[in-house]
Amino acid sequence: MDKPKGSNTIKIKLNGESMPFKEEPIIQKEQNRDEFTTIKIDPKLLDQDVFIETAAAKESIDESFDWIIPESSDNELEEFKIVSNQNSVKSSKKKVTSFSPISKKRNGSVLRSIIVTIVFAVLIGTSFGVIMLKFFVMDNNKPAVTQPVVEDKGGAKDTTKTPASSTAASLGAQTAFVVQGGAFSSETAAKEGVAQVKSTGTPAQTLAIDGKDYVFLGVADSLEAAKQLGTHYKANGVEDVFAKQIEIGEKKVSEINESEKSFLEASVSVFQQLSTVTASAISTNSISDETIKAVSRLGDQINKDSSKLSNEKVKNLNLDLTKAVEKVKAFQQSKETKTLIEAQQHLLNFLTVYYSL
Repeated sequence: MDKPKGSNTIKIKLNGESMPFKEEPIIQKEQNRDEFTTIKIDPKLLDQDVFIETAAAKESIDESFDWIIPESSDNELEEFKIVSNQNSVKSSKKKVTSFSPISKKRNGSVLRSIIVTIVFAVLIGTSFGVIMLKFFVMDNNKPAVTQPVVEDKGGAKDTTKTPASSTAASLGAQTAFVVQGGAFSSETAAKEGVAQVKSTGTPAQTLAIDGKDYVFLGVADSLEAAKQLGTHYKANGVEDVFAKQIEIGEKKVSEINESEKSFLEASVSVFQQLSTVTASAISTNSISDETIKAVSRLGDQINKDSSKLSNEKVKNLNLDLTKAVEKVKAFQQSKETKTLIEAQQHLLNFLTVYYSL
C-alpha cells in the first residue's frame, strides 16, 4: 500500500490490479470551551475494511498480492493535518485560557473593591461619630470656673471685687465751695478738731490736701453761699470759720461696670444740687415743694441701678447721696434743722470719698 505525500488517497493492489481507495478525512467539531475535542470516524470506512479483509480470506493461497496494512489511528491523527480544524481548536483554547479566567478575576476584584469600600466607609463614619460624641460630652462636663474667694484678714489691702466686664469713667475737674473750720499738721489733731466741732451740733469731716489735714464744716454751690453757711455756724458757737473753694482734679476710675460708670458721671451734678438745697435751707430754714420734687427725682436717678454697683467706693458715694436725699425729704415733714445738718454731713462724706478716687 502506497501513501503518496500530500494526498489522502490510498491505493490497494488486488490480483495485480490497482483499486483506488479514498480515505475520508476525519472531521473534528469544535466543542464548547470547557469540553475536550472529539474526532468521529465514519463507520462505513470500518465496514469497508472488514469487507476487504473478508474477501481476501476467500482467495486462494497461491494468489499473490501486495497488502499494506494501514497505519494505526493514532498515527493517522498525528500525520493528518487539518489546518482549519486545528486553528479553530487552538483559537478556542486561547479563548478559554485568556478570557474566561480574566473575566472571573475581574468580577471577583470588582466585588472585593465594593465590599472594601463599604467597610471603610462604615468604619470612618463610625469613628467620626464617636469622636464628635466624646467632644460634646467632654465640653458639657467641664466644671464651671469660679472666682477664688478672698478672705478679709483686716489688712489695709483693698479687697474691691473686679467686675466681670470692666470699663472706665473719665470725670472732669471740679470746683467745690466749702466752709473750713481749721487746718492741722497731723491727722490726729484734725480728728480731735472734728470731734470738738460735732459737739456743737455742726457737721465736720477731715480731708488731706497737699500734706495737710483740713476740717470742713459744710458745702455750698458758690463761695457766697458758703459764707452765709459759715455765718450760721458761728452763731451756733463755732469759731474760726471761713469760706473757701477747693479744686478737684480730673478723675479716671477704672475696673467698674457700666452702671457704676453712669452713676459716677451723674453723681457730681446731684452733689452740687443737693449742696445748693441744703445750704439754702439751713440759712432760711425752709424748702419749697418744687425743690422737694426735684430732690425726689434726683433720688430716683441715683438709685436706678444701685443694685448693680459692686465697687466699694462707688457704693459708698451712692449711699451718701441717697441718705442726703432722704434727710432733705424728712425736713419737709419735720421742719427740724437737725435733718439738714445730717444731710450736710453725708455731703461732706461724699466729698471726701470722691476726692480720694
